[in-house]
Amino acid sequence: MTMWEKQSNRAVWMISALALASALAACSRNESTAQAAASGASGGAVAASAGASASVNPALTVSTVLPQSASWPITVTANGSIAPWQEAIIGAEVGGLRLEKIKVQVGDKVHKGDVLAVLRQDSLKSDVALSKASLAEAQAMLAEARANADRARSLQPTDMISKQDALRATTAEQSAIARLDSARARLAVDELRLAQTKVVAPDDGVISSRQATVGAVVQPGQELFRLVRQSRLEWRAEVAAADLHRIKPDMSVTLAAAGGQPLTGTVRMVAPTVDAATRNGLVYVDLDHKGVQASGVKPGMFANGQFDIGQAQGLTVPQTAVQLRDGFAYVFKLDSANKVALTKVQVGRRMADRVEVVKGLDAQTPVVASGVGFLSDGDTVRVVSAATASASK
Repeated sequence: MTMWEKQSNRAVWMISALALASALAACSRNESTAQAAASGASGGAVAASAGASASVNPALTVSTVLPQSASWPITVTANGSIAPWQEAIIGAEVGGLRLEKIKVQVGDKVHKGDVLAVLRQDSLKSDVALSKASLAEAQAMLAEARANADRARSLQPTDMISKQDALRATTAEQSAIARLDSARARLAVDELRLAQTKVVAPDDGVISSRQATVGAVVQPGQELFRLVRQSRLEWRAEVAAADLHRIKPDMSVTLAAAGGQPLTGTVRMVAPTVDAATRNGLVYVDLDHKGVQASGVKPGMFANGQFDIGQAQGLTVPQTAVQLRDGFAYVFKLDSANKVALTKVQVGRRMADRVEVVKGLDAQTPVVASGVGFLSDGDTVRVVSAATASASK
């Protein structure tokens, strides 16, 4: 075989190989295109099916309720502290004497007139004894002066005694009477000071504070004890100025103090002024004495309470029907096509599992009763009775 023939055969072989490669590549592209087309057609069918299904199937099975009208109490809520009704400061009435005995401690219950403490009495007892002696002397001098005056009055008509001597005798009698009265007054003062060495309770109550110390020299008016008069406590509620006009004396009040046991009380007085810093006014509430003893509340405790203003009608729905979003309240209304509409409402009072709707809803519009957190505006739902919905859960 010549050189030219060899070169021709090689060229033919290379051309055949290129043609075969081109044919294989074309087949591969055709298969990919067909697969992509088939896949696209299948995906479109699935999407169309899903869309059709979504347009038919409801988003959720729900039950609906109609708003109900109810008469609920109107209340005003406030906070405040428990305090004594009146706290008497008990001090010494005499000064310069040493405190000898203390008979009560903080928390003791006392009655009016009970001895709380005793001051040293030695010097005052001596003063009383001296005053008694002075009184006896004045009585003796009066007896002598009276006898002389009687004699002068009997002799004066017979001119056996001058008028000057008679006048002198009657004057001495009057002076003796005055000295006797003075001695009696001095004795009364000393006996009163002696009695004041006993510090007594001015009223029934409980001792809330004690400053007295045995051995201390007390001064007049110095505080020794504090007494909660009649063991009465009150609640000093801080009420917003806008609500003060609604609160009147003798209104009922319910308190929730520490420990959880409720207390009852009655409004005694509404303060005539409002704090310029807080814009709150004080309301003084007398607490029920038996309730105070049962609950164990103490002065200084914090308490939350409600003033019972009266009754008022309101439109109510279950609390589960209300959804809070961005600080606002919403309900889902239901239309005739079983589609829900997100509706903004204004809520008011709450009681048990129901809430008052003040604005945004009427009594004839059904709303979704529960499960509102799973719904969106415009969703289609399947409505069942409340009993069926409860059974399915």
